[in-house]
Amino acid sequence: MERERIRNFSIIAHIDHGKSTLADRFLELTGALSKREMEEQVLDSMDLEREKGITIKAHFVRLTYDYQGITYQLNLIDTPGHVDFSYEVSRSLAACEGALLVIDATQGVEAQTLANTYLALENDLVLIPVINKIDLPNADVERALSQLENLIGIPREEAILVSAKYGTNVEKVLQAIVERIPPPGGKAGGPLRALVFDSWFDNYRGVITLVRVVDGDIRPGMGIKFMQGGAVHEVTELGILTPKYKKVEKISTGEAGLVIASIKNIREVMIGDTITEEKRPAEKPLPGFRRMKPMVYAGLYPADGYTFEDLRDALEKLALNDSSLTFEVEKSQALGMGFRCGFLGMLHREIVQERLEREYGVKVITTAPSVSYRVYTTDGQLLEIESPAQLPPREKIERIEEPYVSLIIITPDEYVGPVMRLALDRRGVQKKMEYISSHRVMMTYEIPLSEIIYDFFNKLKSITRGYASMDYEFIGFRPGNLVKLDILINGEPVEALSFIVEKGKAYEKGREVVSRLRKIIPRQLFEVAIQAAVGKKVIARETVKPLRKDVLAKCYGGDVTRKKKLLEKQKEGKKRMKRIGRVDIPQEAFLSIMASNEN
Repeated sequence: MERERIRNFSIIAHIDHGKSTLADRFLELTGALSKREMEEQVLDSMDLEREKGITIKAHFVRLTYDYQGITYQLNLIDTPGHVDFSYEVSRSLAACEGALLVIDATQGVEAQTLANTYLALENDLVLIPVINKIDLPNADVERALSQLENLIGIPREEAILVSAKYGTNVEKVLQAIVERIPPPGGKAGGPLRALVFDSWFDNYRGVITLVRVVDGDIRPGMGIKFMQGGAVHEVTELGILTPKYKKVEKISTGEAGLVIASIKNIREVMIGDTITEEKRPAEKPLPGFRRMKPMVYAGLYPADGYTFEDLRDALEKLALNDSSLTFEVEKSQALGMGFRCGFLGMLHREIVQERLEREYGVKVITTAPSVSYRVYTTDGQLLEIESPAQLPPREKIERIEEPYVSLIIITPDEYVGPVMRLALDRRGVQKKMEYISSHRVMMTYEIPLSEIIYDFFNKLKSITRGYASMDYEFIGFRPGNLVKLDILINGEPVEALSFIVEKGKAYEKGREVVSRLRKIIPRQLFEVAIQAAVGKKVIARETVKPLRKDVLAKCYGGDVTRKKKLLEKQKEGKKRMKRIGRVDIPQEAFLSIMASNEN
């Protein structure tokens, strides 16, 4: 199709603002699916996506739309809607010329709406504001339009008021896509450059790569090269989704489609990479690529009779469809053999765990999440560590840097005080605070990632009665006054229970952990000392009292020296047992400490 009649667009919105429902109406109006074939959230094919009201994977569908006697090709690239997948969102947006900015008329502009808007503006996209859910009785269209003008800077006249559920004014949105979004640019006869914005694994075809062709075109039989990864393959088949799969003979400049090239390893295909022709390669790749790095780490261990091999098989299969998941073997003295897994964020971790249990039938125990730290040693080395066990000795550490994020919180003004206290308690530094309407406030903080991955969102929802929303963006590593908190049982450090904490919070954390352990570790025949220490300095201690046999029970009178002799003998025995005795820490103790991090 001629480039002048192609429109590439995306839909960006906060969670549950109606993005997938609007996509459903587009499929109906363009005749892509009949009424009989329609179901709710067609593009959200995973059960998890439907249940949580979010889009986890990017989706693509090619629609055909007739407007004023001309047939247009509309390529809808539906992006993930959560902060954990912000890099995939940015690459999907880079494949478009325009985006629909969907705002819920009952909720107004939320934190994620802003974050995704900034991503769209960075990619120079034309934004078409859509105010959704105008049919609801509590819809406040005027407030949403005011926030659109004051916060995002788009005139209210440009907004289209719709009800995606009932199809009200959805036709006007399709017309606006044709009229306002420019056709794609690019050099039709130039060397091939195609942007990879998603991929997944098919058992029969290998890796299927979703691309947007920026320059040149792709045809079957062409030798292609991934410019960042370096892999070379031959294209065996090309296709599009309408949303049904349809084979095509070429993907031209400005179009999006599926490339199948018998790729067996999904690690060879990186989101944001550029595909070029092997024989006539482009001089430089498309801008914006970066390797996806995990931000949150946690251990996954088999539970309820499942074996280590069951979990390994499930993770390997899941990683075929999730290239951002990393894992390596790890051994814990409490939980046995398992895997240290890297995730993009907390939602990504939750999704991986649920997919392992639902799709592969493997129940897992998940350890407390942690973040990666940068450690600069006295001999000039830079180490990236993911757990306290990897920390070098204290005397060899010059400084430790931790990841920081820029955090946006939008809340009703009556909860500003509690929200500020929560952020301050988590070492947040306020950068900005402004009213976005008469009763809603937007606050921006710079805060360590480790302070918000545990229970920050739950506490925020609790103190604001569910009315606040938040979003964050990684801004780099910064030096922190961090120490390793060791937990010692009878003088022996238990590596699985150690933490990296801010020095000022070490006592509070140590006190909490030893108190919890005292209640869980069973009593022995000797006294058990539970200590929290920073370096060689003990900062908190609890004692599990010994079980005691009544050695005087057999004495029916007689001289008092006889009783003293028996008690002294028992005392010496207790000392000897304490010296050579070992304490087996029950698995419940480890799980309890992990839970304390998340609750």
